[in-house]
Amino acid sequence: MTLMALATDFIPQLGTVPGDVLGAFLPSLPLAQADNPAVMETITVFQAMVIGLVQGLTEFLPISSTAHVKMIPVVLGWGDPGVAFTAVIQLGSIAAILWYFWDDLRQVTVGTVRATLDRKFDAPDFRLGLGILVGTLPIVVGGLLIKVFIPDFDNSPLRNSATIAVVSIGMALLLAAAEMVGQRQRTFDQLDLKDGVMMGFAQALALIPGVSRSGSTLTAGLFMGLERATAARFSFLLGVPAITLAGLVELKGLLDSGLGNVGLGPLLAGLLAAVVSSYLAIFWLLRFLKQHSTWVFVWYRLAFGAAILLALATGKMQNI
Repeated sequence: MTLMALATDFIPQLGTVPGDVLGAFLPSLPLAQADNPAVMETITVFQAMVIGLVQGLTEFLPISSTAHVKMIPVVLGWGDPGVAFTAVIQLGSIAAILWYFWDDLRQVTVGTVRATLDRKFDAPDFRLGLGILVGTLPIVVGGLLIKVFIPDFDNSPLRNSATIAVVSIGMALLLAAAEMVGQRQRTFDQLDLKDGVMMGFAQALALIPGVSRSGSTLTAGLFMGLERATAARFSFLLGVPAITLAGLVELKGLLDSGLGNVGLGPLLAGLLAAVVSSYLAIFWLLRFLKQHSTWVFVWYRLAFGAAILLALATGKMQNI
């Protein structure tokens, strides 16, 4: 299922109101004008489920889950759900990865430990496991630097609507370039430490909303000559430590603050929705990329960014 299909199913139920912000690529949907730019004061079970579905469907598609999880509630007039809730429901996406790739993760973990004990450092599982560990370091370091130097990152210009739009368009152009010049010849068995390092730096770019962790790593994988499905699969495995760490850190902060604007019911509803939709997104994308290119995501990102810029230019959306 795509985000467009999700929106078609859910948004009409919210009623017809002025401000068709995303009309450029969802022309039939009656979207709400964002007249409440602040962080959502409370999140209902229904809102949490919608946000969870959006999170799950967009976390693994190369279109930026952070951008959609922020922008769609804003467009619907709900406000920004905030960094903490966004990061916590990402744990649902992690649960889906563990569910879907359990055998792969177990093999890599056991193989890495065994190769370390036997000092067989050229073993494929060891190279892959080390690549995932090393590839996680750039985004962890980047996240820590943001915590230190941009403590109010939730309200920083890096998260505003204009930045998300411009970054979405820029990443669309990069993905288009990777699609055109990538050789797409290398398979999963040919991955090595260098691939993990390069994808790791690409993954760190996703700290900027609108980049898309899946999109940046898939783009890097194509530039590195990987097959599309191989690049996506490695992207999923590489994301396990990074998304897990981010979700756990924000979950601790949310629990310390007494759940803030999120009740336990909405939090669980959002997590469940994210688990189911994430699993479906992984299942669909891996099969899609075996037979299709990434051009549909290029055009979608271009339309998404252009629609936001148009809404900002016409005053239908505030640059929050």
